[in-house]
Amino acid sequence: MPVEIKGGINIAMKVPSHEYAAVVAFYRDVVGLPPFDEKQPAKGFILGPNRLWIDEMPHLSQAEVWLELFTDDHETALGHLALNGVVRCDPVEDLGEGFRGGWVLNPANIVHLVREPDAW
Repeated sequence: MPVEIKGGINIAMKVPSHEYAAVVAFYRDVVGLPPFDEKQPAKGFILGPNRLWIDEMPHLSQAEVWLELFTDDHETALGHLALNGVVRCDPVEDLGEGFRGGWVLNPANIVHLVREPDAW
């Protein structure tokens, strides 16, 4: 069975504390994106068909963008990615016990969450 991996709906922007308020204000007040607050304390905005999450990360010195990929079988997909040399990076953020997904890095070290669509 071939592995199917497709784009998810979530984009996470991990922002250092010294830039966090300004970044939230940019998307809220300057751009005017509609907000949502499903998972406090993270701030979120509707970005077309996607959701942009703004997470405060005190240990970062500069912002990072993290992307999401969906698959119906996370174990098969993560195995496929590993066979193709993709690096796992699960320690970047705890997903909790039993979460159906994992973290990987693309060749430019951009973090991607590979998960089943209903894993949350």
